[in-house]
Amino acid sequence: MASIDKNKVKQFLLSLQDNICSELEQADGSARFEHDDWEKGPTERLSGGGRTRVMRDGAIFEQGGVNFSHVLGEKMPASATAHRPELAGRKFEAMGVSLVMHPKNPFIPTSHANVRFFIAEKEGADPIWWFGGGFDLTPFYPFEEDCQYWHNVAKEICDPFGSEVYPEHKAWCDKYFFLPHRDETRGVGGLFFDDLNHWEFDKCFDYMKAVGKGFTAAYVPIVKRRKETLFGDRERQFQLYRRGRYVEFNLVYDRGTLFGLQSGGRTESILMSMPPLARWEYDYQVENGSAEADLYENYLKPRDW
Repeated sequence: MASIDKNKVKQFLLSLQDNICSELEQADGSARFEHDDWEKGPTERLSGGGRTRVMRDGAIFEQGGVNFSHVLGEKMPASATAHRPELAGRKFEAMGVSLVMHPKNPFIPTSHANVRFFIAEKEGADPIWWFGGGFDLTPFYPFEEDCQYWHNVAKEICDPFGSEVYPEHKAWCDKYFFLPHRDETRGVGGLFFDDLNHWEFDKCFDYMKAVGKGFTAAYVPIVKRRKETLFGDRERQFQLYRRGRYVEFNLVYDRGTLFGLQSGGRTESILMSMPPLARWEYDYQVENGSAEADLYENYLKPRDW
């Protein structure tokens, strides 16, 4: 069995954060990411720290963040041990890069990506480790060619690791990014995987790296394709309304958000994923035959792209 090299994973994640920030800055053409490095204090439940990178008021991106964190804890939160009882009594480390970009233009989708590594150890026992991650796309005014391109890139990333990987992780994404109380998906999906340790360590790590490095190849061309599309107040108001779904999912269902808050993570960095503006409207109904109705009827449900 290949040795578990935590430092090698950390160095990759730090370089990935730098590379993604650089590519998104080039795509925006105006704004730069603000740097906020942080460490957990000695009286807090976790030790460790991270690097938060936030972009605001860009030419394309209204707000977005690309975070790296590496935290260590003496014990898992109760919500985690209820899901994985074998983790009880173990110290743990969690490290990852997580990002969300909220564009100004409603014709550019919001997008999220995350890659992470987790290891739990105790003396006299083998470590429990896994990789997780993925990326997903949340359009407001979708274009079929964009969604097909997004999923084609996802499939190309997966194919070297086995023909079964893309359909499995695509279906997992559709299932995960689903709002049961709305009976709709958050967007058009992509890839999602967790608890990845059934291959040897190096292959799992290689897959995580491929997903992390593949995000900008999937997202930036869509940004460039739609950035000049004209929009008005109607499209802006619909974008703000649909951003509310993002908030609902992240605060109610997202495992990473819940784990971070329950384990004592850094709140400002965890909630970086929230949109800068959003709105809710009582009993909102789309007009039949409208562009808004097209989103609901043809995109907010699992689909073979």
